Amino acid sequence: MRTQTTQSNDSSEHYRHTQPGYVTVIAGLAGMLVTYSSAMTEEDALTALSLAVMGRVGAITALFASLTTEVSDQEFRFYFGPGFWTRTFPLDTIQSVEVVRNPIWYGWGIRYTPAGWLYNVSGRSAVEIDLGSEGVIRVGTDEPEQLTRGLRQAMESA
Repeated sequence: MRTQTTQSNDSSEHYRHTQPGYVTVIAGLAGMLVTYSSAMTEEDALTALSLAVMGRVGAITALFASLTTEVSDQEFRFYFGPGFWTRTFPLDTIQSVEVVRNPIWYGWGIRYTPAGWLYNVSGRSAVEIDLGSEGVIRVGTDEPEQLTRGLRQAMESA
């Protein structure tokens, strides 16, 4: 877990944090283990199909293993894993930010909820960001107060 918070107005980066997606990684590894176990009990050998399923689950697990959030002088950006599914929003499009707690049924991953789009790798804490005409999004984080503070500081200095 990496966190960097900068409070100086002359810095271009106000906040950066990478949240590990323990739930995603554990679920992915469990899925690969179940696939492997099923293949080995059926024919005592891995088939091409079971290898393909394990590879796909492994790739999805790697892509969604973490969620990084960054706040600079100009924009808010977040992405999964090694840079998959990057979203960037100029600070001047953000109307408001608020710490929220997602209901358990909202789950993890990328999904549309009654509250708007949700981007989450683990836990129920999130920051709700009102983007005006673009709608509302929720970005999951294990540091909701710090992300909210970083966004508000950057919005004030922009």
